[in-house]
Amino acid sequence: MDYKNDIGYRRETLKKLLYNIQKSEDLIVKTLYDDFKKPEFEAVLTETNYVISELKDTIKNIHKWARRKRVFPSILNFPSTDYIYKEPYGNVLVISPWNYPFQLALCPLIAAVAAGNKVVLKPSELAPNTSAIIAKIIEKAFHVNHVEVIQGGVEVSNKLLAQRWDYIFFTGSVAVGKIVAKAAAEHLTPVTLELGGKNPCLIDETANLKLAAKRIVWGKFINAGQTCIAPDYILIQKDMKINFITYLMEEITKSYGKKMDKSPDFARIINTKNWVRLTNMIQNEKVIFGGEMNAETHYIAPTLIEEPNLDSPVMQEEIFGPILPILTYETEGDIANIIKRYEKPLAFYIFSDNPTFAKKLIKNYSFGGGCINDTVIHFSNKRLPFGGVGHSGIGAYHGQLSFDVFSHHKGVVKKGNWLDLPMRYAPYKDKLPTIKRLLDWM
Repeated sequence: MDYKNDIGYRRETLKKLLYNIQKSEDLIVKTLYDDFKKPEFEAVLTETNYVISELKDTIKNIHKWARRKRVFPSILNFPSTDYIYKEPYGNVLVISPWNYPFQLALCPLIAAVAAGNKVVLKPSELAPNTSAIIAKIIEKAFHVNHVEVIQGGVEVSNKLLAQRWDYIFFTGSVAVGKIVAKAAAEHLTPVTLELGGKNPCLIDETANLKLAAKRIVWGKFINAGQTCIAPDYILIQKDMKINFITYLMEEITKSYGKKMDKSPDFARIINTKNWVRLTNMIQNEKVIFGGEMNAETHYIAPTLIEEPNLDSPVMQEEIFGPILPILTYETEGDIANIIKRYEKPLAFYIFSDNPTFAKKLIKNYSFGGGCINDTVIHFSNKRLPFGGVGHSGIGAYHGQLSFDVFSHHKGVVKKGNWLDLPMRYAPYKDKLPTIKRLLDWM
């Protein structure tokens, strides 16, 4: 078993993983439903199918991604050939979250294995059924000395973080991300932190409001809003608000029916703690749609809040649930005053038919990634980097970039022996003017 150097072995283990996931797909979908009533459509679209696609892409391209890359040499080293070699970091820890418990556990793991690392995966204890099926699938696909799943709560995570790793990949909240970063700093361990933030969704006076409402409702309320790149709040041009709210209400009803708690297409909040946190956000706010809740089933209806105070709980932290505040602006200064209250977000959305306005916003604000005239869909393109900036994360992955994240890129110069220019060697007398002219020419 030479997973570090044998690319063929890595590829075969990934093929075995693919087989076991495809064989268990129905069971995976069921466990996601058991954990928090995730609809089958969403489970397949955002979890199993995404992972299967990632596996197929990696299996197809692993030899190409792992190949050394020849780069143009420096003339100062003439004659030489220069290469970048990709080598695995070694022992990798992946800590995954509960909101997309299958996809966000498996995708980093796939890349880490493809790059030649030994992996320990710590899935979320808040989605116990999904974590259990992940452990069974991994056990069938990998030798325990290659990939291991360790289940448990915060205590287990703390014990794992106390150990020395060659790389740590964490997806979760900003607060826990800081704990991970602090633990990694003890050993100068490199990290990828996929976190979150208050993702703005701007709508100007030129936007197609009906289409915007349709796309925002889907992006916001998929997975009951428990998505790190979901729109966190609406910021709409003041004159557009009334019509837009009408369209939002229509689209929510069209999606989930008048009795939304009976909809088979709407997930539940993961646990009581998060349910209580979200219900507290709704208190004392102007709820203009939704607001119904059920403690026993962890249900909170898709809820619209109008013009909350910027110092209120719903505007102080990432919502991570089916609550959508709607704010207004009149000038670009109003936009800046709101967006700049918060740390750099993971996602940024603009609905506008004014390309100049959209480009200006994209240029003026720093964020992980985003869309113009849609939400969330940038995540699906493997050719785009996915990751945060500042408090919303460190590092990015997806597609080939995922392989590169888990690889150390080693630069090597192979010097030829058939010519050895004397200019660099001591004694240096009278050589400096010639060297300066050469450097200026380069």
